[in-house]
Amino acid sequence: MTTLPDSTDRSLGLVIDLDTCVGCHACVVACKEWNTGAYGAPLSDQDAYGAAPSGTFLNRVHSYEVTPADAPAMVVHFPKSCLHCSDAPCVTVCPTGASYKRVEDGIVLVNESDCIGCGLCAWACPYGAREMDRAAGVMKKCTLCVDRIYNDTLPEEDRVPSCVRTCPAGARHFGDLSDPESSVFQLVEARGGMDLMPEQGTRPVNKYLPPRDRDALPEMDVLGPLLAPVEAQPGGFLGWLDRTLEKL
Repeated sequence: MTTLPDSTDRSLGLVIDLDTCVGCHACVVACKEWNTGAYGAPLSDQDAYGAAPSGTFLNRVHSYEVTPADAPAMVVHFPKSCLHCSDAPCVTVCPTGASYKRVEDGIVLVNESDCIGCGLCAWACPYGAREMDRAAGVMKKCTLCVDRIYNDTLPEEDRVPSCVRTCPAGARHFGDLSDPESSVFQLVEARGGMDLMPEQGTRPVNKYLPPRDRDALPEMDVLGPLLAPVEAQPGGFLGWLDRTLEKL
């Protein structure tokens, strides 16, 4: 079985803003496309256009309707992928050492050539973030797009995970969460970023920013200031007609 490093040089991960995610699934599509055409073996689909389609996805978005105690009901869109935990149980249960956590950046990966498809890592992951590729017979998971973030041939703005690059709402952020000077670390501090299921003791690197309280705005006429003022008394023929009818 694989042992976890005592520490890592960096802790690369994602910060996901639940306040701005609109549930468009653009991150899911971008992840599927990039990881099928680039790193590792393609993410297979079964009966994609049939009655019971299934497939391998490294990123998914779940939507929930929640009703806070002191606020009206609201819909929260919840993206989920591997959280690259510091104490990753998926790594320590792997019997072949295929799952491992890198010392240089803290990313959890799977060496597909050593994976025997036993599924122990999927059982150990409390977040359900691992998926068995039925065509390849091996376990797949989010890689934080290691083939993008270290690719010097790409423009600098593209050296981020594909889900981050494509998010139209700017709800996904990438960086080193162990660096107090990084934008992601400061964002977590400012917004009270949270661990997912901290009671599991996995110490996930990825953080979630909670939805903010909705402002209670008073009712207002949005178009009123843009409209020309209406005369108190109509003029012209209509004014004459109005005054004549009043005398009847």
